[in-house]
Amino acid sequence: MRQLTLIFLALITTASATANAAQDLDALKADTRKQALPVLPRVVGMMQETVAAHGAMAAIPVCKEKAPLLLKEQADKTGWGMRRVSLKTRNAERGTPDSWEVRQLADFNIRAANGEKVETLETGEIVSESGMPVYRYIRAIPVGTVCLSCHGATESIEPALRTELGRSYPNDRATGYSLGQIRGALSVKRPL
Repeated sequence: MRQLTLIFLALITTASATANAAQDLDALKADTRKQALPVLPRVVGMMQETVAAHGAMAAIPVCKEKAPLLLKEQADKTGWGMRRVSLKTRNAERGTPDSWEVRQLADFNIRAANGEKVETLETGEIVSESGMPVYRYIRAIPVGTVCLSCHGATESIEPALRTELGRSYPNDRATGYSLGQIRGALSVKRPL
């Protein structure tokens, strides 16, 4: 009887710890969303304004220089690492995913192929990096209409724009997308 009581208490403790951990993860995800996601509409808005006012050619420095600055500003406010990553990089120096990000992006592609909406694809988990706990969060970035001028089918990109993209990004792999596909993701590393 005593053994059954101990087993029962262990099960209750484990279930309680599991429920608390799930609540903690949900709270981390919600707070990370609240702090990190507002930067994405700002980037899109900046791109749309630039393309509307000056054309797609003028958007190259916005995407290359100004968008990373917006992410850096937000990262500096929070103390977290934030960046845009993609399996098909344009700026390999900034956008090449690490192994965790590659796994999540591959999973997003499978989930999207199975009918999940790209704009809802996200995940977060606590991992150990250099012996320290880190909350990793990643949210898919869908290809929007404004993105297609530079990221659409190669043959649909204006020749002068294609030339300038080649100059700005000699190892560009970020073309051939269609509206709504996964362009990449916003990735966050949050020390705990």
